[in-house]
Amino acid sequence: MNDIYCIACAAGFSGDRTNVAKPLVTELLKQGGPACLIFESLAERTLALAQLERHQNPKLGYEPLLAEMLEPILVDCVKGGIPIVGNFGAANPLGAAHLIAQMAKAKGLPALKIAIVNGDDVSAPEFREQLESYLSNADKYLLDQSSLISANVYLGAQEIAKALVAGAQIVVTGRVADPALTVGPLMAYFKKDWDDWTFLGAATMAGHLLECGAQVTGGYFADPGFKDVPKLSELGFPIVEVSSQGKICVTKPANTGGLVNRMTVTEQLLYELHDPAQYLTPDVVADITQVQIQDLGNDRVNLTGVLGHQRPDTLKVNLCIDGGWLAEAEISYAGHHAYERAKLAAQIIRERLPQLNLRIDFIGSSSVFVSDAGQGPQFKAENGFEDIRMRVATAHQDRSQALQVCREVTALYTCGPAGGGGVRTSLKPRLNTLVCFIPQELVRSSYVFFEDVA
Repeated sequence: MNDIYCIACAAGFSGDRTNVAKPLVTELLKQGGPACLIFESLAERTLALAQLERHQNPKLGYEPLLAEMLEPILVDCVKGGIPIVGNFGAANPLGAAHLIAQMAKAKGLPALKIAIVNGDDVSAPEFREQLESYLSNADKYLLDQSSLISANVYLGAQEIAKALVAGAQIVVTGRVADPALTVGPLMAYFKKDWDDWTFLGAATMAGHLLECGAQVTGGYFADPGFKDVPKLSELGFPIVEVSSQGKICVTKPANTGGLVNRMTVTEQLLYELHDPAQYLTPDVVADITQVQIQDLGNDRVNLTGVLGHQRPDTLKVNLCIDGGWLAEAEISYAGHHAYERAKLAAQIIRERLPQLNLRIDFIGSSSVFVSDAGQGPQFKAENGFEDIRMRVATAHQDRSQALQVCREVTALYTCGPAGGGGVRTSLKPRLNTLVCFIPQELVRSSYVFFEDVA
């Protein structure tokens, strides 16, 4: 057995670039060792929107860019023996598997072993009472006042690993913890015990470094003149090389843009990490307090010293409920007194719509730091010339009430103040999220092969 296993990540969110997988697969095939390609394309809001889509069309609800993501590399991965693992199943893993099977057939490939991980969807009526018992009283009230759109639990990596051991060439999941896409292949290859907390901790942090795609290769890191990154338009996506002892090396394909150094790795390592000693996942509690980071140069960084502790007794559940309607409308003001005219426009809207709870931002002056109450720092151009984009938003259960925001901002074209233009409006269903934690033993996850359920 090779002591190094490589995992490349070709997506950090739904909507990421779809032409980045090819250089990754080329690099993995060139290296020639055991490897896996993952796609991390799911977020809390992404999954809820996918559930809405599936409710409208039972055949949809998976990653909308799935065909574009897989088309460039499907044949190479299958012929090169590189399994693909992705949470691109979203709300409809079976639908995603069906599309992949059709793609393979169209490309003349033999029938693929496509595994589907089930168990994350806990929105069925039989779960309702159990979920409610773990919600706070305030969230119970919100749930009672609304309708449940989706409820998904964060699964761990065990079913992914089992499917790969059983010969899966592609593993399609819905909601799993982001690092699980990496932990599963590593556990399947090295055949570690599921109470090897140290290895699970290292595998989890390898997944954490990969999960946001190009963030660790310089994308989100870049700040011109302060943190310069070469060839950002040709950004390479990340690869981790993990040893049987849990040593991690982060790199990227040769001849691609971006960079991997101590700073990019450190920033991503700390990303969304509330407690460095207790990074809670379904498989392990990872601990990076003893981590050592070594920059080897040439876009290679070593990471050692990750620890792990026994997995939590509970799993996180996200419940999405109907949040009514979200209305947004924007209008621009430019030149002398632009900010003053934008503020007058805001005053008009507030006076015209006193019954609505409005959020108003002055983009270009206060939109980034302002609170929902309109408090925060404001910035003005020194020469008196400005470019202000006023944004008005409201949420309301009544569609007709929310629509008033769109109509009133549009009316500012001629109803004043002077110089307003470029109005854009949007009205769409809104989702609210509730969170609870349930005992791990309540969740029954499994995997099936597509050919057994198609």
